[in-house]
Amino acid sequence: MLTPDARRRARSEMTLTEKASLTSGANFWNTKPVDRLGVPSIMLTDGPHGLRKQGGAADHLGLNASIPATCFPTAATLANSWDPGLVERVGEALGAEAAAEGVSVLLGPGLNIKRNPLAGRNFEYFSEDPLLAGRLAAAQIRGIQSRGVAASAKHFAVNSQETHRMTMDEVVDERALHETYLEAFRIAVTEGRPWTVMSSYNKVNGTYANEHRELLDEILRKRWGFDGLVVTDWGGNNDRVAGLVAGNALEMPSTDGVTDAEVVRAVEEGRLDEAVLDARVDELLTLIERTERARATNRTPDGAAPVDLDSHHALAVEAARRSVVLLRNARGTLPLGRHSGRVAVIGDFAADPRYQGAGSSLVNPTRLDVPLDALRDSDLEIVGYEQGYARRDGGRGAWDSAPSVRRRRRAVRLAERADVVLLFLGLDESAEAEGVDRTHMRLARNQLALTRELTTLGVPVVVVLAGGAPVELPFAEHVDAIVHGYLGGQGGGRAIADVLTGKVDPAGRLAETYPLRYTDVPSSATFGRTEATSEHRESIYVGYRHADKVGLPVRYPFGHGLSYTTFEHSDLVADRKSVQVTITNTGDRVGTETVQVYVEAPGGAQGEFRAPRELAGFAQVTLSPGESASVAVDLAEHAFAAYDTGSHGWRTVPGTYTVQVGASSRDLRLSAPVVVDGEPWPLSTGSAADDLPHYVSGQVDRVPDDEFAALLGRTPPASDWPAGRPLTRADIIAQARGRGGVGGGLVRLIDAAGRLLMLLGRPHAANNTRFVLDLPFRSVSRMSAGTVDEAMLDGLLLMVNRRFWSGVRRLVPAWRAHAMAARAPKKD
Repeated sequence: MLTPDARRRARSEMTLTEKASLTSGANFWNTKPVDRLGVPSIMLTDGPHGLRKQGGAADHLGLNASIPATCFPTAATLANSWDPGLVERVGEALGAEAAAEGVSVLLGPGLNIKRNPLAGRNFEYFSEDPLLAGRLAAAQIRGIQSRGVAASAKHFAVNSQETHRMTMDEVVDERALHETYLEAFRIAVTEGRPWTVMSSYNKVNGTYANEHRELLDEILRKRWGFDGLVVTDWGGNNDRVAGLVAGNALEMPSTDGVTDAEVVRAVEEGRLDEAVLDARVDELLTLIERTERARATNRTPDGAAPVDLDSHHALAVEAARRSVVLLRNARGTLPLGRHSGRVAVIGDFAADPRYQGAGSSLVNPTRLDVPLDALRDSDLEIVGYEQGYARRDGGRGAWDSAPSVRRRRRAVRLAERADVVLLFLGLDESAEAEGVDRTHMRLARNQLALTRELTTLGVPVVVVLAGGAPVELPFAEHVDAIVHGYLGGQGGGRAIADVLTGKVDPAGRLAETYPLRYTDVPSSATFGRTEATSEHRESIYVGYRHADKVGLPVRYPFGHGLSYTTFEHSDLVADRKSVQVTITNTGDRVGTETVQVYVEAPGGAQGEFRAPRELAGFAQVTLSPGESASVAVDLAEHAFAAYDTGSHGWRTVPGTYTVQVGASSRDLRLSAPVVVDGEPWPLSTGSAADDLPHYVSGQVDRVPDDEFAALLGRTPPASDWPAGRPLTRADIIAQARGRGGVGGGLVRLIDAAGRLLMLLGRPHAANNTRFVLDLPFRSVSRMSAGTVDEAMLDGLLLMVNRRFWSGVRRLVPAWRAHAMAARAPKKD
């Protein structure tokens, strides 16, 4: 075991080369050891909702199989539980499975803000609200680390989209940066105390996150007190030396010594202070010491503590049950029972469930509960099942073909024989994945066509949704009930059946707003439409903060979720620090109420650049029929504060606030005034109101260029790639599109491969071809495990830049030298 004394001795006796080697991986998942000094290699691996430890060839995007592990609900699903205690228990199970497999760092939780419904990785994040996301992430971190495994809060910071994520510049104003995008991380770091944080691929206001000294040093360490290690996302290193200076200690995966040599040269040439390198090495050694010491307390005399996969599956089912959201229940259609008569089950997702996302978080489950099987095992009279539609179409093809029509007709005939229809709909595997953003917010056209036909039959239709982010629901008022299971993990099928049949009360509440249509989202006009930058012109107005500011109708508000019972709120008492309220179950079933506390700004923030209300606390209580309980809720640290760009810090804003308690952001049942003292300062008065009229009104869907520049305090950079200039190592492969020659041919080849894989029914692999297009050219050599060296990369770039023969003259000799070196006998 690496003790504190051994750690200090190891660092003092290391050579410069050994120090540099420790700042980059040994392979895809492991750090380098220094055997002579007793420094072991440790393993880092994926695991936001289940351990993904690959047993064979390694990759970052789930191409190759991993060992079986419990697949828990994704973060987007768990967030609907609003239950930090439950999320902490899931974290404990994740940590236990990681420890049993010798994993030292589990790469999660992900807690980026869900800025836009089309972001391809939304399923892996908790919420649009930073308080909810931060509290749940902190709970998962505590759970994972209780088993001696380091959690890794990711992706720090402002990783708001997947398109061009490895070079995208997230252009965001200082106030939104702190109030919206950093606040969840602040809460996770200060309350969860993670041992590692993962930096994001993207730039933040012009600087790569991994090289951002303000983010990694001034904010993360000095303001928040983070004392752990910062690791890159896989392949997320641009300038290794700049990363070290900013505070990044570990680059993953291995670059086959390329960046190690850069670090050594930088120290020898005086461009990098060796004391900086020493500090980064010490952070890695501290991580090793922490995980070894903590895991020793969780071991049996014979090794790692055994894992009870049966109990973990039971927890996965419980977590999924607690996260199912009942969105609509007209005329008390649900729960179903023997009284419901003949039940038809329709929809491919019933028999082949979509239960997790794709990419680096793809888990190989130990077992899988299928909704159709669970329903057949219930007391319901299931009269048949029909697929109803082709699964993987993404709404991009001509889905009125003969096979599609035949499926739909069979489904309609089955529905005509039933007393109620359970219709399973959702987003397919190609729609949500790492490296790919969605192109629209609709369900597939064949699913919508089937729904339209079924709702004309006069038979009650219950829609069961699957997916990790909002979709437009044009049929919402035409069906009798809507149940959303999100992505429920391996126990999600049983959970859905238990909620539909009333075995459990639906306790889930939405952790995000469901807009009526995509154009209602304030970032819809710009999201994913530019090449070089992502402009956050909506600033702080994300989700319910925007909808409530402008009074926009929504399909379902933030915090919404129905129950099979009813609750009454009474006896509200509030002050600056906490709230007490009495909750009574006024129905005839046991149920769980999520008490949501919001703080409304003085005057509803009219005439101010401020959201009218924000979530300030939450708690849950489970009650039997007729039972009452007093619930206490502590208010958030910044419940009465805003970020002041003048002093670059949070400031209390004085005034008479309204503390509101209810069941969603728009179902507010009680209120009480709270007077807050403080030094007055203008949020948006005088000249600021004149300069930022759209931000004062909240009408931020079409902010003019000059007003956005005024908000930033500078002219934003060009939003698209400059045309015609030679491509460099920092550019991505997609930038060669349309240039002709080798570069254009390479892009066409990758595009064709993606289309072919989609036609072959391999959506995960097809999505990964788009990930390749977003790779910077620098990654071609760094992530090739030594197959492509720097000289060969230079030759390739010459060819991409239409200097074909110059590239050949550079590439061929480099390839020959590389091949000869590889064949040369190794020296002892």
